Amino acid sequence: MTVKKVALLTAGGFAPCLSTAISGLIQRYTEVAPDVEIIAYKHGYEGLLKGDFLEVTDTVRKNAEILKHFGGSPIGNSRVKLTNAADLVKRGLVAEGDDPLKVAADRLVADGVDVLHTIGGDDTNTTAADLAAYLAENNYGLTVVGLPKTIDNDVVPIRQSLGASTAAEQGSRFAQNIVGEHNSGSRMLIVHEVMGRNCGWLTAATAAKYREWLDTQQWLPEIGLSKKAWDVHAVYVPEVHIDLEAEAARLNKVMDEVGNVTIFLSEGAGLDAIIAEMEKDGQEVPRDPFGHVKLDKVNPGAWFGKQFAEKLGAEKVMVQKSGYFSRSAASNEADLELIGRCTDLAVDCALAGKAGVIGEDEENGDTLTNIAFDRIKGGKPFDVTQPWFTTMLSEIGQA
Repeated sequence: MTVKKVALLTAGGFAPCLSTAISGLIQRYTEVAPDVEIIAYKHGYEGLLKGDFLEVTDTVRKNAEILKHFGGSPIGNSRVKLTNAADLVKRGLVAEGDDPLKVAADRLVADGVDVLHTIGGDDTNTTAADLAAYLAENNYGLTVVGLPKTIDNDVVPIRQSLGASTAAEQGSRFAQNIVGEHNSGSRMLIVHEVMGRNCGWLTAATAAKYREWLDTQQWLPEIGLSKKAWDVHAVYVPEVHIDLEAEAARLNKVMDEVGNVTIFLSEGAGLDAIIAEMEKDGQEVPRDPFGHVKLDKVNPGAWFGKQFAEKLGAEKVMVQKSGYFSRSAASNEADLELIGRCTDLAVDCALAGKAGVIGEDEENGDTLTNIAFDRIKGGKPFDVTQPWFTTMLSEIGQA
């Protein structure tokens, strides 16, 4: 196919890869197909529906490298599901009776777009899959090529989603200061809530990165600078049931010995118990347009903080969330390398008219390839049997 114009969009929550991925796509097109026009829809699918976009000028092309030094997304994100017509009508993005997929497809045609690059997580790419299927079924002759962004690292069958490595590293940096608060009161309980609705990978990887940092430090327990006090004492992920009573008994011993307890908690860990308690009390469980529980409203960290504070006799409790700190960071070296390879292949596939999501395919020997949209799924669970994770739990005394 002949590609004359491509469009980019970023969607869903932020991850430390969006700005870098935009940079990589612009640089690759400039290198191999400099005559291709590039636009970027503002605030994801919202901008697509509204026809609101930025033009990638020659100045942007020449200076695209600058984008790699920043987190966030310069073109903006939003949470829009193209198959949730009722929500889109309510938000004024489509008219009553309109098919949002047709509105989006017609807008792409009106804007002269041949290729759409979507950069997002499972919701973004499942929405991209819906759009790609609609385009194909209705002979629009457009190609959609996605890039997998999510700090949860939970996209099937992709080995490593873009931005996840950086998010774990940044979560560790966040913890280095937060855990320093452990002596700001006696019998101190710290809950470090980490993003991860269904998948505990980020919480586990953040704890592992933090403990790697601990191993690089010198300690002086004689004056109270104790590695035991600075350590992680519990790591809770959605894939493992939390026995509150058993863990309270174990952590009480830690509190008595060390004087503080630090918990790394996935925001989705124990969520069923929290929801059940809310529904039992007659409370409405808030949900977003995708049907997900609004975790910022439910506040799992505060719930667990309250549960453990009572059981551990904590005199001071601090709940801190590293999510926004982590997800808006600039890409680290590992992500820069991975994103670079993915954006190069994304452009090559786009120019060849090959739709799909670019990633290292776990079901195909971790080969970097163009994965068919119908194979992309969200909610990949974290494998809690991995040796690095089981070893960490053993070292901190958690069954």
